[in-house]
Amino acid sequence: MIKFNKVFVLDGENFSDFNGLCNEFSNVVLSGKYKWNGSLDAFNDILFGGFGDIEVEEEYTIFWRNSVKSKIDLGYGETITILNEMLKNCHPSNEEKVIKEIRDAKMNLGSTIFNWVEEIILDNKNITLILE
Repeated sequence: MIKFNKVFVLDGENFSDFNGLCNEFSNVVLSGKYKWNGSLDAFNDILFGGFGDIEVEEEYTIFWRNSVKSKIDLGYGETITILNEMLKNCHPSNEEKVIKEIRDAKMNLGSTIFNWVEEIILDNKNITLILE
């Protein structure tokens, strides 16, 4: 018997910021059964499985429509916004690192939120990511 992987379709037209991505992901991948709060550590755990309709270590595909729009929306501007929020709540030992990341993002250097999310997805061997 041939078993097909599950496919989840995220659409960049449905959101324009990180909070919107969290909502889109929660609705699509987690089938509205759980809410991803934006923690990147939690995101990695969720991708591994056991939440929504994903079994632990199940192989599946995330098809990200309008990913070019998302790459712009989740670019340096949104990254600066999120890093500033992180700075308010981070441990004092991490402040210097976050401040440097903010400074770099203001000069369009370093990784963006889009890059962080993409990298976390790609690091999970059970997931195929297709960017459209």
